[in-house]
Amino acid sequence: MLNMFFRYNKKEFQWLAKQLSFSWGSMIVNSYINGRGGFMDSKKMKKKSGGDYEFSCSDCGFLNCYHQENRFPEFCPGEALEPNELESVTHEYCGDADDARTARVAAEVEGLYYGKLTRVEEVLAFARRFGAHKIGLATCVGLIEETRIFSKILKTNGFEPYSVLCKIGSVDKSRIGLDDNLKIRPGTFEGMCNPILQARLLNEWGADLNVIIGLCVGHDALFSKHSSAFVTTLIVKDRVLAHNPAAALYTSKSYYKRVMEEGRNQ
Repeated sequence: MLNMFFRYNKKEFQWLAKQLSFSWGSMIVNSYINGRGGFMDSKKMKKKSGGDYEFSCSDCGFLNCYHQENRFPEFCPGEALEPNELESVTHEYCGDADDARTARVAAEVEGLYYGKLTRVEEVLAFARRFGAHKIGLATCVGLIEETRIFSKILKTNGFEPYSVLCKIGSVDKSRIGLDDNLKIRPGTFEGMCNPILQARLLNEWGADLNVIIGLCVGHDALFSKHSSAFVTTLIVKDRVLAHNPAAALYTSKSYYKRVMEEGRNQ
């Protein structure tokens, strides 16, 4: 992308850098200028940023790892790997182990159906190629209707679904030490989300693959940690944006520019 823009003269290019809204964009573009067509070395970049920032993939303007049509920036963590480190990880994707099968099936679904299937259909395609028959559904109580629809779709396509609601066990939030004023409705019984029990019950049922449907931030992490089967996500919860959290990123310069404010929701 930066090569395309570099047809402008330096003054115009620096103007472009100032228009970039993300915090390190200006520095990245200017480092491209100062590096005469490539990123300046990592020591100079760290000095320019005050030495307290560790550069990562989101700071890269080349994304050369995708098609290898450009160059790698000096701070590239992939390029910093020793050959045996990369080979060791790559080896985990080879053979017939679960990790290897999962990686190949996921890549196959991507290659065959890129831009053609919805997420619902991709989950079905992945499950079928993975050999999963029993599909566990870890669902939020607020998305039970969506879960019922997806369960019907799974049955229609020959799978065996089994759903476990987040409020399973019906334990009040106060039982785990949550102050009553932190409930959505203080002064009432309010069942806590129980992702560990969701995972345990689906483990006992023998799920071949588990699908998250709208679990809360953090509860989804707990469920994934305690699930014996591989976990994928159908719906990511966002109560404000109709379960489309990317919308806050797309509108971060306009309707949701508040997300760029420092110290949000501490």
